[in-house]
Amino acid sequence: MPRTKTPPPRRIASTAAAGDVINLENYAPAYLTWIANKLSSGASQAYLAAFDVGIESWRVLVLLAIEGSISAQKACGVIGMDKASMSRCFKSMQARGFIKIALDPEDGRARIATLTPAGRAVHDQIREIAMERERAFMSVLTAAERKQLLDLLRRLHENLPAVEVATREHLGRHHPHALQRRGTKDSDS
Repeated sequence: MPRTKTPPPRRIASTAAAGDVINLENYAPAYLTWIANKLSSGASQAYLAAFDVGIESWRVLVLLAIEGSISAQKACGVIGMDKASMSRCFKSMQARGFIKIALDPEDGRARIATLTPAGRAVHDQIREIAMERERAFMSVLTAAERKQLLDLLRRLHENLPAVEVATREHLGRHHPHALQRRGTKDSDS
């Protein structure tokens, strides 16, 4: 498949004073965000059209297919969804018969979702589309490049806690009032 050059970001006239700006062509978070947003949007459109399943439900189905059962709290941690969104997702999936929800026998407050046969069936159908999307997405890379990319992405993912530490430290030095607004997240780590 031919490689396409990423067009440079449009230059926008600004009335702001000239100064340092982020060079989006060399700013990794921008590319990661653009790719993630476009992949999620395209997947969501396809899964909704074919199965009336949104991207959040798909992500939970994937976790449940792997884990068998999972708590809402653990799913939030893995996927990065907030608790309210996860609660709505669990309720919707339960209403459609994709999951069963029970209280965790070890922690009566935690809700545990378990994949039903209907949930597994829709997972398996969507998985085919997801794998085809990944194949097409990665087709511009050699096998060695795909392996290297996944290794690099894993390392970056594992480094996210260090990003949060660096952010807190920077805020503490330059914007201490911001730490108060961020609440207890800063004292939890």
